[in-house]
Amino acid sequence: MTDKLYNEGLSKGKQEAEQLLSEAQAKAAKIVEDAQAQAEQIVGKARKDAEDLKSKVSADVKMASTQSISALKQQIEKTLMAKVVGGEVKGALQDATFVKPLIETVIKSFNASDIAPAGLDVILPESMKESLGKALQAGLAKELKSGVDVSYAKNIAGGFKIAPKDDGYFISFADGDFEKMFSEYLRPAAKKILFSE
Repeated sequence: MTDKLYNEGLSKGKQEAEQLLSEAQAKAAKIVEDAQAQAEQIVGKARKDAEDLKSKVSADVKMASTQSISALKQQIEKTLMAKVVGGEVKGALQDATFVKPLIETVIKSFNASDIAPAGLDVILPESMKESLGKALQAGLAKELKSGVDVSYAKNIAGGFKIAPKDDGYFISFADGDFEKMFSEYLRPAAKKILFSE
């Protein structure tokens, strides 16, 4: 009987041990399965983040290169326009024989219905005071019979500015203004020649 009890107890103990072992193995398998799923999720997120970063960096590099090329093209155009237009325009607008008829035409055109507009100020570069000053004042007074005052400014390199007296605005025909105007007209042709656009 003791053997029987012993065998039953041993058998029951074995069954319980096997059941515990089986449950432990199932729990271990579940833990491993959960860990693998979590690892796959982490790897998937890392891959997605890497792809997103790669796309963003690629887009940023593309945008930066496009902006750099555009800025370089603009700088080339600006330099070319300064070389082509700048020297010629500056030279012409510092030449008294070129500027005097321009001033007279602008003054006559200031008020087309009145051949002698009254009360205009003409501002010339200080460098033209000797070559143009007295001759222009006398010529304007004689030809236009108008109250045109001529003054000089050191901040104008070439060309001139004109304004109605006491109206608070002026029209500029300085060298920089002509350079901008000519550059705007020449820029499309230069762009086409330089960049085949």
